[in-house]
Amino acid sequence: MQQPSARSLLISLLALVGLSSPVHATPESRAQPKAALAVAWSPAVAAKPLDRTVENGLSWLLKHQLADGGWGQGEESRQMGRGMNGMATQSNVADTAMATLSLLRAGSTPSTGQYAKNINRALDFVLSEIETADEDSLWITSVRGTRVQGKIGPYVGTFLSAQLLAEVNGQMGSPARNKRVATALAKVLHKMEKNQRDDGGYTGRGWAPVLSQALAVKGTNRAFQRGAKVSAKMRERSANWAASNFDQKSGTFSRAGSAGIALYGTAATVGGLGDSAQSDELESAAVEEAAANAPTENARQAAKDRLGRMAETKRVQRAANMALVARMSDQKFMNGFGSNGGEEFLSYMLVSETLVVKGGDEWKQWDSAMTRNLGNVQNGDGSWTGHHCITGRTFCTAAALLVLMADRAPSPLVKELSRG
Repeated sequence: MQQPSARSLLISLLALVGLSSPVHATPESRAQPKAALAVAWSPAVAAKPLDRTVENGLSWLLKHQLADGGWGQGEESRQMGRGMNGMATQSNVADTAMATLSLLRAGSTPSTGQYAKNINRALDFVLSEIETADEDSLWITSVRGTRVQGKIGPYVGTFLSAQLLAEVNGQMGSPARNKRVATALAKVLHKMEKNQRDDGGYTGRGWAPVLSQALAVKGTNRAFQRGAKVSAKMRERSANWAASNFDQKSGTFSRAGSAGIALYGTAATVGGLGDSAQSDELESAAVEEAAANAPTENARQAAKDRLGRMAETKRVQRAANMALVARMSDQKFMNGFGSNGGEEFLSYMLVSETLVVKGGDEWKQWDSAMTRNLGNVQNGDGSWTGHHCITGRTFCTAAALLVLMADRAPSPLVKELSRG
């Protein structure tokens, strides 16, 4: 298709729907009115070579992949008691998704790399859980009552599966497997949209559900960025949720759903704002085009309103990032609950994947500190253990690895976003 006709079609579509539908396409074929906005997926910064700390962590994960392709929550800290011993070797979606994302960050895909077979086995487990789930509830798994579900929310597997499937969408190596992934992803996104509240949140219990909510925002936006059908309403609600948790006047973050731990709420908010801003950047050129050339006043106004919301998200994101950076030297804040748990590792991951997009000195200082600190607390067998709440070695190990490999996280439109 020639660029002018694609451009005209895009503008006409936006005008017809009044911008109620998102502008998206596959990452390889996404056409934008301005050539400078072509989508290129790559890390935001030059990635470090994998060091022994990371290699040992990956080796531990591989040794603990179960026969059905999934991961259980693994060994827990003794202080958590023995009530969940059976969960250690029962595969569940959340732990499996985290472990699989770690293998993807290490450079493999479902069709290439040394971990391709492990990734495919894991995906088969996740896909089978989604395929047997009902059509409308937020549940995508029959495995319930895990430690991760209890601590950050029962639907954490749903949100993590959205991100995981989005990242492998179109990379499965065969049309049939690509279709299977796309179908499952569409089912997950339908469930998420159907159950999303007007404020962008989701009903669910948990000790610190704000972290699960941040994963929902990440899954929503990563799916959109990778070309899945995600409604503008769903993304706007997600962005509004993140923005509502930061007070620009006082420069403070809400502690709602954070168990009173400032690190959790801050990490969830900056993570959600960063993911939303990336999606807005992908869509902005098309919306600007519609605002300038839409054939009706209603369509033009709808486009202008969308641009206004995008600009506000970006403003809040910048202010929130500045507030985060100002607190990074506060050791009490950085320690979270006061000892390492899966919640701390996950918070560090959310912060890392936000700061790496911008790059610069803040990112370098943060990455250096995280590399040193996580290396110091790694177990001799290559795993990481939590000492409160989420203590299972699978989640803690995978989350720590995702922190250490944040410089390998795929990012769209790196040049435009990294200097924003």
